[in-house]
Amino acid sequence: MSEYAGMGGGDGGRPMARCIRHACAFCTLLLAALLVNAARVQLVQAGTYTGNPANRRAAIARYQQPRGDILVGGRPVTGSVDTHEQLRYERAYQNGPLYAPVTGFASQSYGTTFLEHAEDGVLSGTDPMLQPLPLWNDMTRGRSPGGNVVTTLHRAAQEAAYRGLAGRKGAVAAIEPATGRVLALVSSPSYDPAQLSGNGEATASAWARLNSDPEKPMLNRAVRQTYPPGSTFKVVTAAAALDAGVVTDPDARTDSPDPYRLPGTRTRLTNEADGCADTSLRDAFEWSCNTVFAKLGVDVGVHGMKNTAEAFGFNDTGLRIPFSVAPSTFDFRVDKAQLALSSIGQYNTRATPLQMAMVAAAVADDGRLHTPYLVERTTRRGGETVSGGGMRPVRQVMRPSTARQLKDLMTGVVREGTGTRAAVPGAVVGGKTGTAQHGVGNTGVPYAWFVSWAQADGAAEPGVAVAVVVEDASADRGEISGGGDAAPIARDVMRAVLGR
Repeated sequence: MSEYAGMGGGDGGRPMARCIRHACAFCTLLLAALLVNAARVQLVQAGTYTGNPANRRAAIARYQQPRGDILVGGRPVTGSVDTHEQLRYERAYQNGPLYAPVTGFASQSYGTTFLEHAEDGVLSGTDPMLQPLPLWNDMTRGRSPGGNVVTTLHRAAQEAAYRGLAGRKGAVAAIEPATGRVLALVSSPSYDPAQLSGNGEATASAWARLNSDPEKPMLNRAVRQTYPPGSTFKVVTAAAALDAGVVTDPDARTDSPDPYRLPGTRTRLTNEADGCADTSLRDAFEWSCNTVFAKLGVDVGVHGMKNTAEAFGFNDTGLRIPFSVAPSTFDFRVDKAQLALSSIGQYNTRATPLQMAMVAAAVADDGRLHTPYLVERTTRRGGETVSGGGMRPVRQVMRPSTARQLKDLMTGVVREGTGTRAAVPGAVVGGKTGTAQHGVGNTGVPYAWFVSWAQADGAAEPGVAVAVVVEDASADRGEISGGGDAAPIARDVMRAVLGR
């Protein structure tokens, strides 16, 4: 019996062992297939699954922690509200309409704009520079706490600009000439970005209402709207004429008939002011004589005007502060009559308020133009600097001697010309008024412009350059003027910066 059992056990063991080996091999293949499929899903198809609208994991993770803050004058103008819902944290704003052109909105339904968009990586905590242990975060799919964005804004200047516009359609941009720091950026009318933070019916209703509003409160007029700059563009034309040697003495009489017949046409250009015929560059600048500057533009020529305008920043499609700025334009594919109109800020010449603040800043800083920027630095939640500082691009727009002559001309406008309402006690102020026609047949209410700079008495250099545009369709056409409507706003912004 024992011998029979032993023989039977031996014969049956070998097939059993083979079955076990086969089962092990099959399980190994299944395991390998699972690993390959997992790798395919996580590496090859990860983007597809992540971007699938039905996948809410990314959105849940994004709003699972508070967003970092945007700071003005060392204090946050944003925050986060715990809703205790699946998308847990919603964005909150302090003085939302005041800072909307800078912050933009961060919406669970409609995405992000302006600084909320440009600095989203820092604010949301996904920027690799915020991660002390990047490999560990990749393995755990963890997210660093949102960092903060420290802006260059001057709180008092921002408030003065917003208060000065008082709900009228228009915009203000202010720059520190020696650095390019943006001190104020205001657009009016504005809106409260907190209305768009959530994902419910109220948010959808606010979105529809804001987008259908004919006043366009979500349009950032300071950087995304271009206007005919009118007579404020005469700063550019004067710079071109002085640099080219077309004018060598600002006090010498010019050969400028009044009216001036546009070359190749029967159209006669006239002036609002009297005494513009053959007047000097200084008097023409102070009293904004169209005929003198139209002829100067033609005398300089298309090439010279184009080079000067582009040195100031016109036709630049790549300006970012860090969000994009609509390009200001100077059309150089023009005949002489069109060039004459372009040289007084009409025809196809268009500019953002930020661009015209850059023009004033270049004059103030001896012809140097510092690229404007809005973010001073970014930090971790605890305040440690992540990025910021360093040199920003600067270029010489005109000869320093030309800039000094223009500063003298601009101070004359405020001292005894059309911009006297921009004067600031205890400071030297230079400015240029502008009244830009628009609409079919120039039937629209003119836009009121004022560009300026100010230097406090005893200061080594100008502290602020400002551009203001007011487009108020309810105003009386005869009462619109850069000196009357825009100059007082610029004055208040300059006083806020200088502390006067």
